[in-house]
Amino acid sequence: MGLSNVDLSRLRLKNGTTAQCVCLVDEVGNRTMRPCLSGSVKVQADELKREDFKGSKWLVLRYAILNVEVIKAAIKIAKEEGLFVSLDLASFEMVRKFKSPLIELLESGNIDLCFANEDEATELLRGEEKADPDAALEYLAKHCKWAVVTLAQNGCIAKHEKEFVRVPAIGEAKVTDATGAGDLFASGFLYGLVRGLPLEECCWVGSCSGGSVIRSLGGEVTPENWQWMYKQMKTNGLQLPEPSKSSVVT
Repeated sequence: MGLSNVDLSRLRLKNGTTAQCVCLVDEVGNRTMRPCLSGSVKVQADELKREDFKGSKWLVLRYAILNVEVIKAAIKIAKEEGLFVSLDLASFEMVRKFKSPLIELLESGNIDLCFANEDEATELLRGEEKADPDAALEYLAKHCKWAVVTLAQNGCIAKHEKEFVRVPAIGEAKVTDATGAGDLFASGFLYGLVRGLPLEECCWVGSCSGGSVIRSLGGEVTPENWQWMYKQMKTNGLQLPEPSKSSVVT
């Protein structure tokens, strides 16, 4: 992370084995992740410090039942410090198995932005009369200021208040490995929000950044694919990133 200019001053160091994750990728780029979590190095809710949130604009969270108390504690501090809160639904399995606490989080009014892929979105409304990405977007937008549902090769849909946009995927993004696509999309979208870009442009930036990581094997963007992303952003008239201090706590 240090090599990527991530601020490590708030990093917690603990004794124990770190978690590991195996990513299985098929011949068309679809991936499945099988994690082995480690409780010995898990951050506890009482370890969160107010100083960790100072100077940030966004708190970025990923839904997981194993750290839901940490999520709640982090949201409480973030709101007291005036931060926006972003939540990624993580996986359709998490949504399916632990839907009740997720619904409680979403309907609390404390989640400003929610990301879901089409599988997570459909799972969220499973059992309802209409359970599809469009219906899920409407549900999320009812409880969050911004709601985004990604649709793989079909791009994404997003809503902010009464504004709705549908943005296609970047056509030149050949899929080798989908690992990291959701995270990179979210980072691009958040970049757009922090820069004050309109909703549609936030989605375009997300599509460019998400498209950059799927072009090669692994969850990191290669130098060649960073250049591809910059080219796509420039071609679409989007604001290019500039080196700056991080405004996100993860």
